[in-house]
Amino acid sequence: MDELYYQSAVTLLEALSKREVSSRELTETHLARIEQVNPAINAIALLDADGALATADERDRESAKSESRGPMHGLPITIKDSFETAGIVTVAGTEGRAGTVPDRDATVVARLKGAGAVLMGKSNTPELTMTWESNNIVYGRTNNPYDLSRSPSGSSGGAAAIIAAGGSPLDMGSDSAGSIRMPAHYCGIAGLKPTQGRVSRAGHVPPHGMGATGPLNQVGPMARFVRDLWLALPVISGVDGRDPAIVPLPLSGTDSVNLQDMRCIYCTGIGSVAPDAATVKAVEDAAEALRESGVQVEEGEVPGMAEVSALCDRVSAADGYAWLRRRLDRSGTRNIDPVLVHRMSKAKPISSVELMNILERLDRIRGEMLAFMQGCDMVLSPTGSAPALPHGEANKDDYPDAIYTRPYNLTGWPGCVVRAGTSPEGLPIGVQMGAASWREDIVLAAAAAIESGLGGWRPPPLEPPLAFVDKRFLGL
Repeated sequence: MDELYYQSAVTLLEALSKREVSSRELTETHLARIEQVNPAINAIALLDADGALATADERDRESAKSESRGPMHGLPITIKDSFETAGIVTVAGTEGRAGTVPDRDATVVARLKGAGAVLMGKSNTPELTMTWESNNIVYGRTNNPYDLSRSPSGSSGGAAAIIAAGGSPLDMGSDSAGSIRMPAHYCGIAGLKPTQGRVSRAGHVPPHGMGATGPLNQVGPMARFVRDLWLALPVISGVDGRDPAIVPLPLSGTDSVNLQDMRCIYCTGIGSVAPDAATVKAVEDAAEALRESGVQVEEGEVPGMAEVSALCDRVSAADGYAWLRRRLDRSGTRNIDPVLVHRMSKAKPISSVELMNILERLDRIRGEMLAFMQGCDMVLSPTGSAPALPHGEANKDDYPDAIYTRPYNLTGWPGCVVRAGTSPEGLPIGVQMGAASWREDIVLAAAAAIESGLGGWRPPPLEPPLAFVDKRFLGL
């Protein structure tokens, strides 16, 4: 695992700062890796190789003058295609936007570029980020790098797949029901859904006001290693004057967390959705890794979590998905993903009385969950009931796994996924850490302890490696 493209973003940035590698060399290596693996996994929807190399050359000229734009200076990255990128097509997986070139970056894109990152291209996503598989009519289907017959999940599946395969050290995801965390689980990487109000959603397609579930959507980083999530979070966080929900609250560093002072409640299942044996083992192994780090770990279950996903589904479709039809119409889309067509045809509007009853129940659950967290610091659970499913399975009507992830969108609490196990078929299994609002430091510190104890991300079977890897970087 000594290949340059498999190193952490932190390690690559250290090599850049020491002039052991140039931004152009890094960018060329990652572009070559994308060229090698993307025909198999189709994770990159659009590549801007010329633009990336020109930007990398500019970063190298600045470095030669001892100038730096910030903590991402010279690092090649990719961006999920639901984030607007100035001068680069942003399709968001919907036919009507094919050829749409924004004139302004999404806030997270602007901040990453402002910190010196080099944008190589856009990672694939389902239509308007609305399904559990990264498949769309414009760019096609993304495959899981650990088994091409399986899904990388959605909606940030392209990001997770290209990171796992070594084509990019960092990408950004968006998550309204698990769309960062489920792809991280399926592809064996690390992913963070920050606290609601931490990271601006401005420039995301669809916009943060979409339908009744818009407030559930949060934006966060995805990488192979937990420390790279912490590298990115301060860069993308904070008020931007565009997203009215963002709160000017400082971040706490993970070095301020003493795990020996922490109490964790863990569960191996929620409600009637029982995970498979390998998933149960991964959660139990993660619990033991936390114990070995000094955390007090006890088995239990957060009240109300089992109800959240089904209730949120009813809220999302409360108007019969009229809001989604409007969004597709505004995009000019006529040829719609059959999964969305099916969902819209099934959805029936509900009365205002029924909607208010659901919202009141969700408020009560939110309060119950908040009260529960007064007695513990973190929650450990499965991310899903099983590892990566075969293509087509996750978009079926009875797909249950949002029961594990969606409660954190309702409460707005941070949730982090890290690999903790492997299925008998060799597929990654991620576990999920949650904590109360604004405590990303706790979930990242806990995830890092699990990663350290259990090994975290492992390379997928997409070799042989690039023949021209520079041996100077062995052991970086």
